[in-house]
Amino acid sequence: MEEKGGDRFTVDELAARADVARRTIFNHFASLDDVVVEVCEDVLGAVVDRLGASAAAPDDGTPPVPGTPLDDLTAALQGTELVGPMTYLTRALGGTATEPTPRVTTMVVRAVTHLAGRLVAETTRRHPDVDPLEIEMLVGALMAGVLVIQRRWWEVTGAADDDASRRVWAELLDRLVRRTRAGYATTA
Repeated sequence: MEEKGGDRFTVDELAARADVARRTIFNHFASLDDVVVEVCEDVLGAVVDRLGASAAAPDDGTPPVPGTPLDDLTAALQGTELVGPMTYLTRALGGTATEPTPRVTTMVVRAVTHLAGRLVAETTRRHPDVDPLEIEMLVGALMAGVLVIQRRWWEVTGAADDDASRRVWAELLDRLVRRTRAGYATTA
């Protein structure tokens, strides 16, 4: 993906690089799009890894004390460096313009949707006393917000990986968290 710029590679090239038969690729993936989405999911999986790591027991042997589901999800999103992965995905998917193409948008949405499923599972595991529907709605709202801020971040920064771009991402993410906490019925 990095060498060719997104999904501009063939199944034959992928099979040759992986040193497997072409049919092996299709035993694991229905299409090249599925390969690309899997890579995107792996890159974004750091958020779930961070949430899972925060659930680990402290070194002193006492059980962890989780906050609310929103606290946990917010900490995972804000505590994971996402500009680098978002920049990588932008370039790997062939995005160079200031606005994503519909194809790139579709790939990012698919990856974020799968990430949301993993976040729901991890958050539900961490908070078994919370209604699973409430967790699904919370994660869904946050992930939809991440898609919105990802697009705005791309428009403002050109998907750059630098300090200025990180500041823009952090400001947008903070705004998403504030609005999620305060609700959208209130004025900003």
